[in-house]
Amino acid sequence: MKRFFVCSCFYSHNFFLKKYNTHVVFESEQQLLDQYLKTLRNKGCVTEHQFKEVLSEIKKELHRRETLGQAYLERRKIIQEKYIPKHPQIFRLKEEFLSPDFISLVKFCQDSKVTCSVVIEKIQNGPAEKCYTLPVFTEEYCKLMMEELEHFEDSDCPKARPNTMNNYGLLLNEIGFDEEFLIPLREKYLQPITAHLFPECGGDELDSHKAFVVKYKIGEDLDLNFHYDNAEVTINIALGKDFTGGDLYFGDMRKAHDAQTQYKEYQHIRYTGLLHRGQHMHGAKPIQSGERYNLIIWMRSSKIRNKLCPMCDNEPELVETVGFGDGFTKQEEVINVCAI
Repeated sequence: MKRFFVCSCFYSHNFFLKKYNTHVVFESEQQLLDQYLKTLRNKGCVTEHQFKEVLSEIKKELHRRETLGQAYLERRKIIQEKYIPKHPQIFRLKEEFLSPDFISLVKFCQDSKVTCSVVIEKIQNGPAEKCYTLPVFTEEYCKLMMEELEHFEDSDCPKARPNTMNNYGLLLNEIGFDEEFLIPLREKYLQPITAHLFPECGGDELDSHKAFVVKYKIGEDLDLNFHYDNAEVTINIALGKDFTGGDLYFGDMRKAHDAQTQYKEYQHIRYTGLLHRGQHMHGAKPIQSGERYNLIIWMRSSKIRNKLCPMCDNEPELVETVGFGDGFTKQEEVINVCAI
């Protein structure tokens, strides 16, 4: 069984300070002062008290990351023991949950005679280069999933924030969606498509993922700052509910970012997925009314990220973790039995 790891930069890089709309590297208090004091002051962090608040926020997030694996195992155990699903049938993927158009596209992509250019001609182009829209789930399945998510939200089970930038939502592996739903969805249905659309990003060998639901609502998370994903390929599926605002906007690829670039916007379409490269810079505008739930799957290719960590731009220094980690793998040493 393949073992997965995180890069050591997980414990030092990409600490997001929403109040100041900036990401920082944190190795020590002195390093933070030396490297970011001027930037933080320019963004409004000018008093000693404000800087101490920043330091406290970073240290809290660092503790969360350092205890992430153990905390996950503890939450998962409690959820397995206590949580009674509202719709237990939706945790195991069936083709009846998938849009007929999506199934048709998957079968088309599985034809060995089909080329990348033909697939690109067949699929709906999205708001920017190499962004594509496609139906994924049926309306009925999305409604059942929404009911399940709200049922879990109302339970007294422990819950974790979905990522470092969103405060509201949940991690789907913690409530049991990974083994019989998300893994086959990635391997059997999404990868035949991504193999054609994103071959340069490892779209043909997506061997792990991180899947979560994000929630936007007045009084909670409203928007999402400009960023890139810790993924080779991302799919973002609008589950519901009724809302206005919250459009996505896309800029350049991370390493080609130009502050003068004109953003290209995308209005969510319920039950429809948006496929894009993980390194494509994007954000979400504030929601104006209602509630918006989106299912995000960060799909990762160890073939690609083992060479260069997308978060620190260095060869990854591997650290053991639980589950899929951040999708890095270690080349196991092969023993030559004949030589022995």
